[in-house]
Amino acid sequence: MIGQLIFGVLLIAGIILFYKNASKIYRNIRLGKSLDRSDRPSERLKVMLLVAFGQKKMFKKPIPAILHLFVYVGFCIINIEMLEIVIDGLFGTHRVLSFMGGFYDFLIFSFEILAFLVLMGCVVFAVRRNILKLKRLNQSELDNWPKTDANLILTAEILLMAAFLLMNAADYKLQQLGAAHYHAVGSFPISQYIASWLPDQVNTLIGIERGAWWFHIIGVLAFLNYLPISKHLHIILAFPNTYFSNLEPKGKFENMPSVTAEVQVMLDPSLPPPTGEPTRFGVKDVQDLTWKNLLDAYTCTECGRCTAACPANITGKLLSPRKIMMDTRDRLTDVGLNIDKNGEFVDDGKSLLDTHISREEIWACTSCNACVEQCPVNINPLEIIIGLRQYAVMEESQAPASVNNMFSNLENNGAPWKYAQADRANWANQ
Repeated sequence: MIGQLIFGVLLIAGIILFYKNASKIYRNIRLGKSLDRSDRPSERLKVMLLVAFGQKKMFKKPIPAILHLFVYVGFCIINIEMLEIVIDGLFGTHRVLSFMGGFYDFLIFSFEILAFLVLMGCVVFAVRRNILKLKRLNQSELDNWPKTDANLILTAEILLMAAFLLMNAADYKLQQLGAAHYHAVGSFPISQYIASWLPDQVNTLIGIERGAWWFHIIGVLAFLNYLPISKHLHIILAFPNTYFSNLEPKGKFENMPSVTAEVQVMLDPSLPPPTGEPTRFGVKDVQDLTWKNLLDAYTCTECGRCTAACPANITGKLLSPRKIMMDTRDRLTDVGLNIDKNGEFVDDGKSLLDTHISREEIWACTSCNACVEQCPVNINPLEIIIGLRQYAVMEESQAPASVNNMFSNLENNGAPWKYAQADRANWANQ
């Protein structure tokens, strides 16, 4: 009975803590500007099923895609057994779902195979990251905490799967020894081999089985509450993020509504003048971004496919699309902590532009959309970069000399080039 009470307290505390942390993330995302992404629901559902569930874009790199599929499917399906663990923990039963007979055997068989694949996948990912040192997984923006975070996640998943298999191995051997309450159920294709390494004493085996059981459930609850401070939050947010993807062509830029309204009045004086003053042209801080941009930032898993495909980064420029998303998330986290401390946001003298993202970074971007195309969960770093550029130009009148020259040419010649419109076709006569 004491064990059931302890389990119940841990379960409730874990769920409440996760809800509290998740609520803060939801609040932070809602700090962004409004954006209507409720149109074309069937098309959005299709995108989510293909990209998030089907991991369509992951398979541009087949080997890591297959390994990730093992981890993704395995980790999701194995956690179905959490239902049985929760029931057993609350009511003091043991393998309460075993009444399903042959189907239960099939489930345990499948869980074990998947657990082994998850474990092996995570080991390979750890080797790629720490021994083979793939370039996109070892760039400067991943120094310190991001690298530690990734390794903590891999270690946690390896330990959780190992505990699951060890629990089953001890259970299987106790069944073979005819121990009380350990009736013969389940099919154990992996753990039956581990069982041969375990001792034959019933009490010792019960201790191992119970220890692995408690480690697994406490580990899952701890991992659940680690998600809100980790890049691994994408296992939850990938689904809404892909559903609310931008369905317009990737090269399409949206006009700023405040500027459009002013231009329309200039062209047609009969229109009523726009009411109110725009709070800001472009983006200086995270509050100037849309909620979808902020959802993108929390969804980023720091895989680096965007940066690996970025022509600016490849040629040695400072820009890294992954860093843009990480910086946005870091700044949003700071803003959230500011609100927690003061009840509302109090100006801290910092901003997304300059404090986190430099001018050199935003002007290195070629607007090619390679980062958007490569992202496995449809994150759009380019929208943030363009917003920061708009602020620099429209609010501060600050731009590189080459851009200012283009603006002058547009004003004087009606084109980006330095010669008059009448001379545009001269090149054809040469």
